Amino acid sequence: MRDVVEIGLGKTAQRGYHLDDIAIVPSRRTRDVDDVSTGWQLDAYQFGIPCVGHPSDATMSPASAVRLGQLGGLGVLNVEGLWTRYENPTKVLEELAGLGEDARATKRLQEVYTEPIRPDLITERVRELREGGGTVAVRVSPQHTLALAPVILDAGVDILVIQGTIVSAEHVSTTDEPLNLKEFIADLDLPVIVGGCTDYKTALHLMRTGAAGVIIGIGGDEWSTTESVLGIRVPMATAIADAAAARRDYLDETGGRYVHLIADGDIRTSGDIAKALGCGADAVMLGEPLSLCEEAPAGGAWWHSAASHPSLPRGAFEAAGDSIGSMERLLFGPADEPDGQLNLFGGLRRAMAKCGYRDLKEFQKVGLVLDR
Repeated sequence: MRDVVEIGLGKTAQRGYHLDDIAIVPSRRTRDVDDVSTGWQLDAYQFGIPCVGHPSDATMSPASAVRLGQLGGLGVLNVEGLWTRYENPTKVLEELAGLGEDARATKRLQEVYTEPIRPDLITERVRELREGGGTVAVRVSPQHTLALAPVILDAGVDILVIQGTIVSAEHVSTTDEPLNLKEFIADLDLPVIVGGCTDYKTALHLMRTGAAGVIIGIGGDEWSTTESVLGIRVPMATAIADAAAARRDYLDETGGRYVHLIADGDIRTSGDIAKALGCGADAVMLGEPLSLCEEAPAGGAWWHSAASHPSLPRGAFEAAGDSIGSMERLLFGPADEPDGQLNLFGGLRRAMAKCGYRDLKEFQKVGLVLDR
């Protein structure tokens, strides 16, 4: 049973754990690092590393999404972002990169996102992704899925990501016709990833919509303000483990239909990646770490997709920092700092080898210890 703490008369809270609260326990076996595979597969699409690019305009342009795909990950472009609002958003991105610690950063973010989304640019950006080779994936918010889906699907994507801060399988509205995820997904012949979600019940319900993948978490990091704005904070180790339990129950319920879990939040180092996968995730969504690559379109600045919300932004603007080098160096090294923020997937491979596991599915069984 989960620890339940009484926080006052008649009110209890479940105890949850962050990735920083746990550690991996090696087994009796070790393995040569060259014998370890970090590959995974979503539907018919295979990837060399369990890395999904967070669909922020700070990190994902058509070019950087293609580059992440070339390196074995999955780049995801936001079809509600700057690349579908401006013919050439380079000057806008350069301006944002130069804001520094400007107090007007959030207001300026809000202003540049008032430009309307252009369907023709959605088609053009998907074409650019397709010409780059690899798997084509785009993100749309639940609120705009029904309106933008016809354009997205006609453009010809491989994977559709429906992502919001919190996504449920049952959205209630007295003013608008809500998106029925189950009916929507049933009518498609391509895999859909949905999220974020934070608990067992929501994860199970999202799996029952027919989604191929579920995003766990809300992209929380030191720049996220979702807790201060909404009071929501996600202990990622617990959230991933709960979603993995939901997946086991869904496997029993369906006789073997496997839904992939993508952890989105508190992922900064190779150790964080290893712990997220050890809790049961199949892949991680990288945001801020990718912002410091040479390929990042915002030149080192970082903001969440929700940071530009017109009335309730939920993310601080991070001024541009120094580049760490190429995306390839971030993902595969070499590293010249010992803090785990470079050679992210080389670090993951080493962790898997030290614990004796040869692939990601096996590694999900690794032992964990609570050390805080």
